[in-house]
Formats: sequence, C-alpha cells, structure tokens
Amino acid sequence: MLSVSHLTKKVSTYNGELIILNDINFEVEPGESVAIVGASGSGKSTLLSLMAGLDLPSSGSVDISQQRITDLAEDQRAEFRANNVGFIFQSFHLLTTLTALENVALPLELKQGKSAQDEAKKLLEQVGLGDRLTHYPNQMSGGEQQRVAIARAFAAKPKILFADEPTGNLDTKTGQHIADLLFELNQSQGTTLIMVTHDLKLAGRCQRQIELSAGQVKNNDKPTESNEDFKESVNA
Repeated sequence: MLSVSHLTKKVSTYNGELIILNDINFEVEPGESVAIVGASGSGKSTLLSLMAGLDLPSSGSVDISQQRITDLAEDQRAEFRANNVGFIFQSFHLLTTLTALENVALPLELKQGKSAQDEAKKLLEQVGLGDRLTHYPNQMSGGEQQRVAIARAFAAKPKILFADEPTGNLDTKTGQHIADLLFELNQSQGTTLIMVTHDLKLAGRCQRQIELSAGQVKNNDKPTESNEDFKESVNA
C-alpha cells in the first residue's frame, strides 16, 4: 500500500545544513493502522507531509498503491491526493465561509457533482452531526469541527488517510470520541490510517507504532507495557 524508501529531508539554516529525517525505511499494508510517535522535533509531522505528498524529500522515495508520488510534479501530486489521499489537520482547516454540509460536500462536488450534498449529509450523520448541517465553523465546538474535518477527509473514500495530532486540540472525552470515529471509519471503509500523535493511549490502539528519534526510525513494532523508552518519547 505505502512504501517509504531511504527517505531523507534536509534544510539549509544560518548554522548550516539541518537533517530533519535521515534514511527512513518502512512499509504499511492496506487497511493497517499505524501511529508515528516520538519526542517533539523528531520529524513526525515532516514525515507525514512527505508521505502525503504535501512536500518533497531531499532524497528517497514514497510509493502509494505502486505510484511513486515523489516523482510527480506538484499539480500531479495534487490530483493524486484528490483521488487517493485524505488528510486531517490538528487545526481542522475548515473553510469558515462554508457550512458543515458545504465543507464536506466540496471535495465530493469536485469529483462527482450531483449527489455530493446527499453523500455529505450521510457522512455528517455518521459522525453525529446531522443536526449541525447548516452551522458554520465558528458556531461549532472544537470537537464538532474536528468531526466535520473527519467527515470531509473520508468523503472521497481515500485509500489512505493521514492525521496530524487529530485529538491534540481536544479535551479528553471529545478526543476519545474522535479516536473512536477514526478507527470505526478505518475499519468500515478499509482505509489505511497513519497518524502522528503524542497520545500513548491513542497510539496503542493502532496495529503498529513507528517511533522516530532525531530523524531516524528507532522502533517499528507494537510497544509493550514494559517499554519505558517508548512511553517516555510519546509523552515528551
């Protein structure tokens, strides 16, 4: 489904070259749920952006469904994302001038047109927002906005969904509900789920955890309760 091979990201700074990611290698199977974890500054969000085709690496490659997205031009990557990839941001990124229904319907309208609003309504009902269809983002709580963002991300039935700290701006109870929705949709639609999170409990619900440390893969297995190094890095 997804293959990351020798992925490296470097940037130039006033103090010289900074290596953010260094020779990252792993694969993710179709329908698998994977958490990317590690201390702040370890390169998690950069890795997520590279895997989603939002940025390009300094070297190495990312393949999704046998398509090498790192070889595509910017407009080609955008088209590929529209047809295959969903992304959930920590800060929601909803269009403030559109209602919940319009936010979710927009990607559907770009793909299929006529039945977009009906499908968007079903998705919002599935995430418990059937009574908030005509509300604008500033009329909704953070948890409600994140549910709209989840409905929008799943609207185009992506093969793979990337989520950057999907519960990071939410209280514990709301975050739990959002996590439940993510895994429910992951399982019901068979969507591959890859998320960046500092939340140990959320990471533990994934089938696998990939731990980054100083831009390199430190651990690529499911942690156990005795793995204190893993716990400390997630909670950092």
